[in-house]
Amino acid sequence: MSDVEKLTKDTVASGGILAMLYFDLHARTKELVQELGVGFVNTLIQKEGVVFALGEIDEPKDGGEGKNWSGAVEVKILTRDFATLAGICMAHSPYSVEILRPDEIRLPLSAAHDLLGTMSATTAEYKKYILLKLSKPEEILQLQENLMKRAEMGKKILKREKKE
Repeated sequence: MSDVEKLTKDTVASGGILAMLYFDLHARTKELVQELGVGFVNTLIQKEGVVFALGEIDEPKDGGEGKNWSGAVEVKILTRDFATLAGICMAHSPYSVEILRPDEIRLPLSAAHDLLGTMSATTAEYKKYILLKLSKPEEILQLQENLMKRAEMGKKILKREKKE
């Protein structure tokens, strides 16, 4: 058994996930697509919770008539847990994901809570960004007022829970 296979087997046995992620890349030149692909895979390798990542960049294709070049990147990735894989998917939006191992995923309740919290925070950041870019100044003021009301409701709930 190779060192990589042993590492994969041990990591999966302790809750890790081995998956294939598929991404699109687009740039003005063939070389830039290739450079972006190498840089992207290197970024994934350095993320916390990633045990290893191995990327394969397809030969970029010319979009023709002044359009961008495009290429696909396949990344085989081993993460320490499902939440790490989910975080990578939320942050980088692969067009497809294939879990290779294990055959079944079981999450302790604490891991499910962490995952849902991460998903909520990521979604909130995207919403905030979109709303701030598209809203008129008076709409932004209304959004801020609504957030203040929400915070006040949260304070009341926390006070009520402390009393119980």
